[in-house]
Amino acid sequence: FFFCVCLCSMPATATNFSKTFKTPRRPFEKERLDAEMKLLGEYGLKNKREIWRVNLQVAKMRKAARELLTLEEHDPKRIFEGAALLRRLHNYGILPESQKQLDYVLSLTVNNILERRLQTLVFKLGFAKSVHQARVFIRQRHIRVGKQLVDIPSFLVRVENQNLIDFSSTSPFGGGRPGRVKRRNMKNKSGGNDDDDM
Repeated sequence: FFFCVCLCSMPATATNFSKTFKTPRRPFEKERLDAEMKLLGEYGLKNKREIWRVNLQVAKMRKAARELLTLEEHDPKRIFEGAALLRRLHNYGILPESQKQLDYVLSLTVNNILERRLQTLVFKLGFAKSVHQARVFIRQRHIRVGKQLVDIPSFLVRVENQNLIDFSSTSPFGGGRPGRVKRRNMKNKSGGNDDDDM
């Protein structure tokens, strides 16, 4: 009876989550700590985990390129998978269109990916006064990419969608209904200024 109860309470599907970030091998290395703090400030990141996550993405891309470069130049796997990897990097603007060889993937840095985050682009396109304000705008659902409302600061923007970044139609900045404080102030102005003396 107990065995049946246990089986019934288990989830329907087994999920296998892989780690999205990898902690540094030496936690108190001064040069790395300083470099991470600089990146945190420059790109308005929330914590070190965001840097470690991008580090792992870059490491995986470089590892894939390294493995493909060990194969023969006319190997079908190298041609097919290499082209797919480069196409993906070009679509997201991580590599410029002019760099069409796998060797360029090996020189990728964390900055290449951080530059393509929605948070960075919202700031650089002038929608926000700082990267920190850009993050707040995104989290408070003021920003859309095309017709899609995006509230994830780490969203990687494709090159074709970069010009479609704008304020959402529901946002006060995009012609939507005024915010809570503005509505309250408008109500107070129209209702009278009896409370101002207090």
